[in-house]
Amino acid sequence: MTRPLSGWGRFPVERCHIFRPEKRAEVGKVLASRSAPSYIPFGLGRSYGDAALNSDRGVLMLNRLNRFLSIDPQTAVLECESGVSLAEIIHFFLPRGFFLPVTPGTKFVTVGGAIASDIHGKNHHRDGTLANFILDFKLLTPGGEVLLCSPTTNREVFWATCGGMGLTGIILSAAVRLQRIESSYVLVDLQKTENFDDAFGLMGESDDQYQYSVAWVDCLAKGKSTGRSLLIRGNHAATADLPPNLVNPFPVPAEPRLSVPFDLPAIGLNRLTVRLLNALYYRRHATVMQQLVALDSFFYPLDAIGDWNRMYGRKGFVQYQVVLPLENARDGLLVLLEKLRQSRRAPFLAVMKRFGEANPGLLSFPMKGYTLAMDLPVTGGLVEVLHDLDKLVLDYGGRVYLAKDAVLTAESFAAMYPKLDEFRAIKEKIDPRGVLSSSMARRLGVVKD
Repeated sequence: MTRPLSGWGRFPVERCHIFRPEKRAEVGKVLASRSAPSYIPFGLGRSYGDAALNSDRGVLMLNRLNRFLSIDPQTAVLECESGVSLAEIIHFFLPRGFFLPVTPGTKFVTVGGAIASDIHGKNHHRDGTLANFILDFKLLTPGGEVLLCSPTTNREVFWATCGGMGLTGIILSAAVRLQRIESSYVLVDLQKTENFDDAFGLMGESDDQYQYSVAWVDCLAKGKSTGRSLLIRGNHAATADLPPNLVNPFPVPAEPRLSVPFDLPAIGLNRLTVRLLNALYYRRHATVMQQLVALDSFFYPLDAIGDWNRMYGRKGFVQYQVVLPLENARDGLLVLLEKLRQSRRAPFLAVMKRFGEANPGLLSFPMKGYTLAMDLPVTGGLVEVLHDLDKLVLDYGGRVYLAKDAVLTAESFAAMYPKLDEFRAIKEKIDPRGVLSSSMARRLGVVKD
């Protein structure tokens, strides 16, 4: 079957040949058949750009490989197939006192996709990426071999696959260590900051007191208020933190109650409306306050709105996420925000997090520093603006997150990811025929067109 396909940003849209194996054995048969020139795995479609697209080629839909295989309550190690979603893990294991060790801003992501993107969350400054909690995974290579990969077994392939965007093989199953928690609530501290310097100072001084930390940044504030932020930081609530009248410390998260039924017109997110929304959101919170927040609301606020990506209109949007090293982050992000203001782009969503140390992943995104992510509607000239920002990011020693990217050039990519040649060598060794490819991989020059 051939049909148009896109990532969560709905840009770009490409026609792809769809294959949907029902069982693990069928995955190898599809790869061996060479029914398409190449293939890329596809989970739940939450990477934003073309990472899981393969124009006029094959896409392997793996969300039906979604069985739990085993759980060890003593060690909190879950083994499951790669098509299991984070939402399914939460639904089953949260009432039993287990939660994900690392989670992005949506739970509608498969385990395989999470490993391929080496996802990070609000706790990277303390816990790092998901790869730190993967004991091992089984990887089907394009040649039909199943490799057991871990930080000690087939180590090179493990670190090429974590963050490798699905280009080294098909993850069939994985063993991940969950974390134990006492409730499905988070004890959250909210604090306003007057500007970027204030936000950087507070995050640098006190983030280590919190397992989770994120800052909402008003990208349109000017002058002395440039970079004003709302810090949202928290820790899992212990039983002692809960009110005595709370009957169930593990309520099941509710399903989305709202949805965006149609594409909103682009005028709905113009510069004036975004400025008003930013000001209202900033002012409605007290300078400092503490709240007990349901886990779902803290980690996945946008999951409560079905199809929220339609808010950006039919042309879609790009989520531009960068990381700059610690020593350059403040100055570089200020320049980046000023460039965006000059281009009259209106980021509706901008969040900043502090990252801890990088891991050995060859294409893993995080480095010690600060990351900023913002949603930019696709309008005329956006690609050129982003290319200019990419050059700025390079000047400050940073890089762009591949799971969000849709426009990065091969030249900029190679400069941002210095271990690219090492990744290519490993891929060439396990995939000499180029069975695995994607639109992103060709755009970035990871593989030949």
